[in-house]
Amino acid sequence: MREPDWDSNGLVAAVVQDAETAQVLMLGWMNAAAFEATRETGRVTFWSRSRQELWQKGATSGNWLELIAIDLDCDGDAVLVQAIPHGPTCHLGTTTCWGDRDVAGFSALDGLWRTIEERAATRPEGSYTARLLDGGPDDTGRKVVEEATEVLLAAKDHAIGAADDRRVAEEAADLLYHLLVLLAERQIDPAEVLAVLAQRRR
Repeated sequence: MREPDWDSNGLVAAVVQDAETAQVLMLGWMNAAAFEATRETGRVTFWSRSRQELWQKGATSGNWLELIAIDLDCDGDAVLVQAIPHGPTCHLGTTTCWGDRDVAGFSALDGLWRTIEERAATRPEGSYTARLLDGGPDDTGRKVVEEATEVLLAAKDHAIGAADDRRVAEEAADLLYHLLVLLAERQIDPAEVLAVLAQRRR
């Protein structure tokens, strides 16, 4: 990884993003020492411009940031830090430095989609995803219908107290996975689906 393009004060802006939800958590500043400390320890570390010292997020509060990935932007003058927050990120006790904001966490589907794309391209032996894709729209479509039915049954059981939230979530997860496999089999990017939803919202 190349070095950041440090500004005249030897600093670079660091945007911290929740690695699981893609929610922007905070903005901090890093110098070379903070940048290296973050990569070496796996705990996000910044340079305090007011105190003129390194500070590891959570060193006093216990609300630390676990590093997942760190990348430079196209110009190298800003850093994107993807991390898993352990506790509130803001010193005011909120999830982000812009307050508490509820997010659905759908960015995890991006990782799932990348895995499905990889299976579609390589078709590894023993892969359930590859086997579904090999069966064409009949196999993928039937599984979507089957999983949708399972969601319906779980929801009906949930309504009468015969199923808990976890069961509904598990059946919904199966449906989402199989729907993505169907899209991959038809070579339709999920972005097209999201574009339709955005158009309808407008």
